Amino acid sequence: MKLLVVGLNHKTAPVELREKLSFTEEQLPPILKKLVLFDGITEAIVLSTCNRIEFYVVCEDADKAIDTIKTVMSDAGKVHSRSISFHLYIHTERDAVTHIFRVASSLDSMVIGEAQILGQTKDAYRIASNNSVTGPILNRLMHRAFSVAKKVRSSTNIGMYTVSVSSVAVELSEKIFGRLEGKSVMLMGAGEMAEDAAKYLRDAGASRLIILSRTFSHASQLAERLNGTAVEFDELYDELMDVDITICSTSADHYLITNDRMEKVVKARQHKPLFFIDISVPRNIEPSISELEGVFLFDIDDLKGVTNQNLKEREKSAHEAEKFIREEVDKFLNWLGELSLVPTIVSLKEKFEAVRQQELKEAISKLSNPTPKEVDVLDAMSKGIINKLLHEPITEIKNDHARGEVLKDIALLKRIFKI
Repeated sequence: MKLLVVGLNHKTAPVELREKLSFTEEQLPPILKKLVLFDGITEAIVLSTCNRIEFYVVCEDADKAIDTIKTVMSDAGKVHSRSISFHLYIHTERDAVTHIFRVASSLDSMVIGEAQILGQTKDAYRIASNNSVTGPILNRLMHRAFSVAKKVRSSTNIGMYTVSVSSVAVELSEKIFGRLEGKSVMLMGAGEMAEDAAKYLRDAGASRLIILSRTFSHASQLAERLNGTAVEFDELYDELMDVDITICSTSADHYLITNDRMEKVVKARQHKPLFFIDISVPRNIEPSISELEGVFLFDIDDLKGVTNQNLKEREKSAHEAEKFIREEVDKFLNWLGELSLVPTIVSLKEKFEAVRQQELKEAISKLSNPTPKEVDVLDAMSKGIINKLLHEPITEIKNDHARGEVLKDIALLKRIFKI
């Protein structure tokens, strides 16, 4: 049996194709059952996220399985198979195991070290297992993948450094305020990044959210989504008297918060810390306000600088993680070889024994009245020949098994001896 991965992801396929092949949890069971109905595919898992669609299968013939997977993908996504083929990657055996371990450990993600992919991988396995389309190989493989992912996250710093503008905003806020419980946040504008940052801040404990927009109806809609309070834009400086964190993301082409007006706000606040995140382009907050006592200002370049540095730190940790993965791949392939080793040796011995019995029978039939002792001598001699012929190949298979290289030898033996 062969282990096979067929898929496409954010590196190989455009979003227009990925969205057509992004299947819901309800769509996966019939896809999985269709896969294992095809002759030669015995186990299957389908991982479907916004960034990847991957098929993990155990099969007898890799080429036939690849054609089957292309057909299933094409039918399920209503996409011509030629449109899919160009974007596919295919991995077998060692490369397949390595790929699955790297995916679960978030080393193959768009954002290295993101935690979501492990949960998505576990969901894919759960769905396949609940639909009875996994078996001993994929069961073992996926549990090892989850264990590897846990080891990577606990033994390296891959998940410690935030790598999105929104999460960096929270990181910087916590450096200024310590804990964010009870802090109030004001959101100026309704940009996507600002909204994401506001969500992160709320999750981190910020209690009050105020939203201002040039269009009050937009502010009201966003406030409803985020469980905040919408206020008129001309109340901006009044609100600055009380908030702790202000996120600015508008399309204005000039400064909305200026140094001269902020001087009065700072004095009225008695220099209580005030944190600004200006992710507008062009900037909407006058840079010189950062010189005022108790005022901290970061713009989009500041946040991206932190993000890029954190990403470099994650990439360093990824190199450490690759070592864990190589070790675990060897262990899994060793187990997989052991799984295949015993039945292969048994089949090989049975094949040779059948030939020996046939030849012994023919040899005895050509003798006239052979004595029991003569029959025993012929039987022992033929057994000795077979045992000596098999000794070296079986010993070599066992040695290769210890080195984690047994799979290629097993495949060769099966092909040569038709077992």
